[in-house]
Amino acid sequence: MSQLLLHIKNVKKHYQAKGHLIEALKGVSLDIYQGEIISLLGVNGAGKTTLSSIIASLIPATEGEIIFKGQSIYENLLDYRRSLGFCPQKPNFDKKLSVQENLYFAGRYYGLSHEATQERLAKLMDQFELNKYKNDSPMILSSGYKQRLIIARSLMHKPSILILDEPTVGLDPHIRRHLWDIMLALKAEGVTVIITTHYLDEAEVLSDRVCILDKGLVRNIDTPANLKASFNKGRLEDVFLALMEEN
Repeated sequence: MSQLLLHIKNVKKHYQAKGHLIEALKGVSLDIYQGEIISLLGVNGAGKTTLSSIIASLIPATEGEIIFKGQSIYENLLDYRRSLGFCPQKPNFDKKLSVQENLYFAGRYYGLSHEATQERLAKLMDQFELNKYKNDSPMILSSGYKQRLIIARSLMHKPSILILDEPTVGLDPHIRRHLWDIMLALKAEGVTVIITTHYLDEAEVLSDRVCILDKGLVRNIDTPANLKASFNKGRLEDVFLALMEEN
């Protein structure tokens, strides 16, 4: 097993809604390793978006700890955030900036020098095939190219962890496959990729491990191959359906 990167320990998230206490997470514990792709799976309301948002430090946990390289992320949150890249489900570009200006701003925001930002920008523009749109507004891009740009933006500061929230939802199959190749290439570079997805085929192809959440708890966490063998199923989707029927 690769080096332990994140230790998520008994994380709970409670909040009030219309006078009722909602327990979005009821005590989630798992380890995430360097250079792996791990997918968070679950039906709507299972807690996967809440968990990924807590890992991304967008919302705080009610209880529990997230340990990054031996230290709680809350002890040095800015340092932890420099190690993170986050791709929201809906693109949130600055409409007043061009494609390359959006990337440049991201690099400078994370403290890269002008020279380092230009170097990184050029590499990512080439890697994600964005050069032909460099002076255009991101709003004219197709859905697939918007997704490429949002991933490129999240990688400007060379994060060790990339969090992708439903990265291929609504995209054509051939565009999804291209983005899969990008995620696998990032893994090969040693980046840890955390994906929330509703696409079971996506999780099966990409994931070293999948974490199935159900009603705020971890139901199963294992490799797709081990889960299929344990449940005597040919597809991860069938495993998932069997687990939901059990519940």
